[in-house]
Amino acid sequence: MTMSVEQLWSLPETALVGAYAEARRRYAEKKFERDTQRARLEWMRAKLIVNTRKGQEVREMTRDLDMLKIEVDVIDTMIRLRGTHGAAPVNAEEAAEKPTEPEGE
Repeated sequence: MTMSVEQLWSLPETALVGAYAEARRRYAEKKFERDTQRARLEWMRAKLIVNTRKGQEVREMTRDLDMLKIEVDVIDTMIRLRGTHGAAPVNAEEAAEKPTEPEGE
């Protein structure tokens, strides 16, 4: 995490929301990077050209992604503990699968 829990707790509400948005952005970027690399690795396996380094790289990227997710969750918890409402937790895969319904129907 870039900031300790104590630092997050002492931040003003606007700065905390900004930190939350920044952590979510970094998380999304890392996840996209990891998923892209994972897809590339699967393609390489299908072609029988996989080497050990690529598998290690994906494991390292997964760890980085998990650490960013923890940071996002901690900041969200801080926002909720202060009595403000954080974003409702949404699974990106589930959100993408749900069709949007036009209003008024």
